Amino acid sequence: MMKLNSVVGISLALSLLSGCAVHNSPHYVIDKSHQAQGKSQRIRFIVLHYTAENEAASLEILTKGNVSAHYLVPLADNQKIYQLVPENERAWHAGAGGFEGRQILNDTSIGIEIVNLGIAPEFRGQNAKMALKANNGYHPPHHYVNFTDLQIKKVAQLVQDIAARYDIEPTSIIGHSDMAPSRKIDPGAKFPWEKLYKQYGVGAWYDESDKQHFLIEGSFETATIPEIKQLFSDYGYQINDSNEWDKSSRDVIYAFQLHFRPQKINGMMDLETYAILKALNKKYVDRSSYK
Repeated sequence: MMKLNSVVGISLALSLLSGCAVHNSPHYVIDKSHQAQGKSQRIRFIVLHYTAENEAASLEILTKGNVSAHYLVPLADNQKIYQLVPENERAWHAGAGGFEGRQILNDTSIGIEIVNLGIAPEFRGQNAKMALKANNGYHPPHHYVNFTDLQIKKVAQLVQDIAARYDIEPTSIIGHSDMAPSRKIDPGAKFPWEKLYKQYGVGAWYDESDKQHFLIEGSFETATIPEIKQLFSDYGYQINDSNEWDKSSRDVIYAFQLHFRPQKINGMMDLETYAILKALNKKYVDRSSYK
């Protein structure tokens, strides 16, 4: 009787093992011989930020809080750049907003934070009230804190590398303020977009000859508000189609000026802002690329 039980037990064990082996074996083969043409990179944008904190606080917030970025460019005078999130993972840096018809940019972007205080402490809160009132409610250029030359070199080289690897369009290298103009103002008026374009080939910038042409060709005087808003939309900005320059529309103008005319940032539509917008659209806009 004992021998029979042993034999039955062994048979049952072998049967179970055999069943497990069959269950875990693959039932299909992945065939990669056909590849679709209708596809694109998942990473479509690079979004640049400032941290509005010192280096220690920036690292603490970006590694232990509910916000993160793929990279952090420190203020320290060294060659270090921190990678905080692998590029194939989703960082929590962009939040609500959009650009070029895309929503939820966390899913399709690389986020780069730069250690910088943003608005100087003496121009925050109650201390800024008079200056903000004089500038239509927006921070003027001198409220923002400069980046260091070394930081900009690091950012330029990092963005060059990422943009090349993911084939990112120049217009898709943006600031946080470009995609969320009513919530964010970073990387601010002191971030040198023009320098990055002219010295490192990073991002988008207008041709001066086109700007000068649109300054004198006279269309601004006859352009309606919806027509001008359409130009912002064509370039990639999210803007409403109302027939007025309401607060959210002026936020878009301010974000645009932060990026492309940082010397005069007031959220007011004027001839120079219009000429720059027209020049950018002439150089870059192709609606078929908004897919």
